[in-house]
Amino acid sequence: MKQKLNLANLPTKIEKLNRLSLEWKTNLYVKRDDQTGSEMSGNKIRKLEYALKEALDNNSDTIITCGGIQSNHCRATVAAATKLGLKAIVLLRVSEKPKIEGNYFLDKLFGAEIRFCTPEEYKSSRNELMKTIADEISENGGKAYIVPEGASYGTGTLGYYECFMEIIAQEKEMGVVFNTIVVAVGSGGTYAGLYLANKFLKLGKRVIGMAVCDNEEYFKNVVYNIAQEALPHIGEEIDIDRCDIEINDKYVGIGYALSRPEELAFIAEVAKKEALVLDPVYTGKAMYGLYNELKQSTIPKTGNILFIHTGGLFGLFPKQEQFGF
Repeated sequence: MKQKLNLANLPTKIEKLNRLSLEWKTNLYVKRDDQTGSEMSGNKIRKLEYALKEALDNNSDTIITCGGIQSNHCRATVAAATKLGLKAIVLLRVSEKPKIEGNYFLDKLFGAEIRFCTPEEYKSSRNELMKTIADEISENGGKAYIVPEGASYGTGTLGYYECFMEIIAQEKEMGVVFNTIVVAVGSGGTYAGLYLANKFLKLGKRVIGMAVCDNEEYFKNVVYNIAQEALPHIGEEIDIDRCDIEINDKYVGIGYALSRPEELAFIAEVAKKEALVLDPVYTGKAMYGLYNELKQSTIPKTGNILFIHTGGLFGLFPKQEQFGF
């Protein structure tokens, strides 16, 4: 395995959601990867520990990455880069002049250089746009390192390969075996790491990715490609197959970062019952999907279910008016 930095507060704890377990008639646990840090909270920092170590090893002085205006990944990348004394440039997808709030506010607070692009440009040419910025840096005597969207590439996904090993150690400490692991999928790297470790250890756990955008076929291909890219870094023989990748795309709703009233109501209910704050982009949709799949018995209520909370708190605040309190 590649070396990494130590930026996150690890291991993150696993706790049982007692009231929801009783209500949903299952054993539901949550891994608190929302507590990997404060400024650098969420799942992205596990990936960035590997990505930014590679950047430093390459003598880079500037980190470039991309995402939506409320990207948790961009905020975590900017915070981590700043902590390491590196310049950060973020390419943000916008369709209109954004309000300075949530993650975007923190990007600015941490001193990032911010570039904007349209949704069409982002979809078709975000990598090319980042390469152009990197070339600018090079022409001015610097050296840039590009972290792809969500740090979801071979190097970044090692963070969740390692996280799976952390979960296995915690199972032994707790005397609990998790039959099913559920996680939101937005760029594929978190799921890919969990998938690879599960395959390597031959544990046969059911790892379900709840898509928050795009469809099942898209994410199966994305995860497969990221997993293939990660294999040389892991240095183990792992048999991977698209058929083993389980993506549920039934809870994308009206689109990425767009919320339906029933999703926001669900987030509020979970908060009232467990003081657990889900975010509207990732974890809210993922747990809403888990809840509905349990009701439909497509996920068995027997055994133990682990939901990975990937963070996203700062992205909740720009949605506060939609809750209608």
